[in-house]
Amino acid sequence: MLVFGSLVLDLSRHEIRLNDQPLALKPKEYELLVYFAQHRGIVLSRDHILENVWGWDYTGDSRTVDVHIRWLREKIELDPSIPTRLITVRGAGYRFEG
Repeated sequence: MLVFGSLVLDLSRHEIRLNDQPLALKPKEYELLVYFAQHRGIVLSRDHILENVWGWDYTGDSRTVDVHIRWLREKIELDPSIPTRLITVRGAGYRFEG
């Protein structure tokens, strides 16, 4: 189990809870959030995320990462326009702060 204040990732149950309420995440959103949580505080580039979450054989657009980040922020941030958990690091990628 990974706990970040009110955000709880129960990996054994494959469940995410926020403020003790279950979050309905799409499979790739779940995988992405778990990957970020396991690499808390580390800046991850789009290419790194694509390779490790989508797989090395993914042939789509790298902007899919941005779209999934936006969807995650809408679900885990108090104010998605001012994120405190999932931070954009300009020119480098994204960093999960919990």
